[in-house]
Amino acid sequence: MSASSKKTVLITGCSAGGIGAALAKEFHSRGFRVFAVSRRLETMEELPAIGIETLALDVTNIDAIRKTKEEISRRTGGKLDILPVGDAAVADLDMTFVRSLYELNVFGPMCMVQEFLPLLIASGKGCVVNHGSVAGVMPLPFSTAYNSSKAALLSFGNTLRIELAPFNVRVVNVSVSISSISFSQLITGGVTTNILQPYTLHPFEFSENSLYKSMQEQQQTRLRESLKDAIPAADFARTVVGAVTKSAPPRTVWAGAHAMQAWMVVTFLPSTIIVRTSERLLWPMTIDFGKEWIVADMFGISKLAARLRSEKRTHT
Repeated sequence: MSASSKKTVLITGCSAGGIGAALAKEFHSRGFRVFAVSRRLETMEELPAIGIETLALDVTNIDAIRKTKEEISRRTGGKLDILPVGDAAVADLDMTFVRSLYELNVFGPMCMVQEFLPLLIASGKGCVVNHGSVAGVMPLPFSTAYNSSKAALLSFGNTLRIELAPFNVRVVNVSVSISSISFSQLITGGVTTNILQPYTLHPFEFSENSLYKSMQEQQQTRLRESLKDAIPAADFARTVVGAVTKSAPPRTVWAGAHAMQAWMVVTFLPSTIIVRTSERLLWPMTIDFGKEWIVADMFGISKLAARLRSEKRTHT
């Protein structure tokens, strides 16, 4: 099959060992013409050897995005079949970093879709693959900025699906399960990639003035245990590519370790449940808590709240 007759896909975040690289290889194995991009070409040295075309691109730079669009358009004759966006994941509460996080997780994907939309429409049956996270629909503690960025991306994808339907462009949200989260660090997706390496080499620590410093040992244990469950990036890519290349792809793909458990909680558990006070709950009153209770208990916040209440009673 000639390059001009193959379906095309542009994938961001394709540094070696990451989810993007795994997706690039999987699409390539299924006969797609793959354009892989990352900030630096040297991080994708293995991909050209197997026939994947690579380009340098900073997805937070609109001028760079436009230049890349022109180059892709030139190479493909003005068409693009599939565009995955939003496949980076880190979290921090430093406000300078939070702003850069939104550039990466929200504004970058929006710019990519806006610029490449004419190519997707020209393909006749384009597809935007919105790389989201369970964190966008579940309030997972210690990653407020990341969660909110993924919630924004999810809303963007759901709205985009309606807006692009008249042009025969599909939108698939990929909800990646969360393997582990900490106050200043995030492991995305229950997927084994090079992003996990720092957390296997260096123990997680809360800052000395953190309100959650007393939970450090518990979170370190939780982080170590959760890393054991992460699935290989190649398995994740196989699931995602298999779903989005169907003639009628699903609206949402749940992928990663414990993805189905997360789907069941989000799908079947009521968003709010009225619960009464006990030592397991956060506040000594009737509260409207719902799904939040599960993650509060999972991350140890319920126990912290009970201890703080006990200490308060002791000092009164």
